[in-house]
Amino acid sequence: MKFEQVIVEKKENHVAVLTLNRPDSMNTFSSQMASELKEALCELDADPSVRVILLKGSGKAFCAGIDVNELEGKSGVEYQKWIEHMEAPLVTISKIKTPVIAQLHGVAAANGMGLIAAADLVIAADNARMGLTAINVGLNCVGPVLPVARCVGRKKALELLLYGKLLKAEEALALGLVNRIVPKDELESQALQWAEELAQKSPIAVQIAKSAFYQSEDMSYGDQFAFMNEAFARLCTTHDAKEGVRAFFEKRVPVWQEK
Repeated sequence: MKFEQVIVEKKENHVAVLTLNRPDSMNTFSSQMASELKEALCELDADPSVRVILLKGSGKAFCAGIDVNELEGKSGVEYQKWIEHMEAPLVTISKIKTPVIAQLHGVAAANGMGLIAAADLVIAADNARMGLTAINVGLNCVGPVLPVARCVGRKKALELLLYGKLLKAEEALALGLVNRIVPKDELESQALQWAEELAQKSPIAVQIAKSAFYQSEDMSYGDQFAFMNEAFARLCTTHDAKEGVRAFFEKRVPVWQEK
């Protein structure tokens, strides 16, 4: 599929870079960009040459939320369908097997913060900020707060939802919204290096780990162990598991199969 509001670039190192491309609008979600982002994520997940997706924004911001120019003139039912469409990429990330690393620069606001929280991993510039800011214009971020709450817990999530303040990178790191912070002029290189490092792992081991993690998240404690043990047993039957152990004993670099 040819995209207009996202850019897909496949690297030779099994990393695909997926860029939100509405810089003049601070990469706010249009209906078209939401569709293209979801489609691009699914296409890259199905590509056997792609082991890691690096998600970033063009221009000055990562993503400033949803384009409010699309707000007017809808019925209640239409608003529900519209917001579900806008938030579909956030849900999609948890359903695809390929890990998604978000590269955060500038601001991630409202649905943009939700997208950051929904990403599997996040690397941020030291001057980045994020917040559930819709409350400040008479709206709210009751969708984006869901992945945020999974990261920070109920009390802090409600504070972010109700007050709409922007967090600095260091506070986001302390809350578990960001994995690592780097100087802004090193973000591009370090994000790609981090993605390349993950792409060197066994694709099937990474995919099973991610999928099992999300699928077990809402299970009871005992059921989680049973589910995870089945996932581990399934992994042990694969070529990569046998190859990894063999390479360890033979003191060589393993040769993984494509995903």
